[in-house]
Amino acid sequence: MQKLKKYGENMPERDLKKRTKQFAIRIIKLVQYLEENGPVAARIIADRQLLRSGTAVASNYRAACRCKSRKDFISKMGTEVEECDETQLWLELLIESALVKSDLIKDLLQESAELTAIMTSSRNSAINNQSKNSDNDKSG
Repeated sequence: MQKLKKYGENMPERDLKKRTKQFAIRIIKLVQYLEENGPVAARIIADRQLLRSGTAVASNYRAACRCKSRKDFISKMGTEVEECDETQLWLELLIESALVKSDLIKDLLQESAELTAIMTSSRNSAINNQSKNSDNDKSG
């Protein structure tokens, strides 16, 4: 089973699947809350942008776990990093534009930042391993 490093610890793939799924569920609940209680601009951002990118974090990670080649994994993880980072942007914009109180979504923002770091690290490790393997193939 593939393991990803998070702050010096190994995180099994299944744990990260669960973590990204829980993140997507929290995004869905936030969007629902904003649809019912948020100002118009927050509802538009949540409905058109945040819901798509926030749930894509879970679906793209699951897709990356099913890759058959390192090249495909690197590509899918690149998309995963983009979706994590985009979700982080929308959360930051909701806070910085004063559409949503920071206390309401600061934990989601932190989780988004952590997931972005984890996915970036995983992608970079795969790229480095690919480079090492291709260097070994050339010298062997």
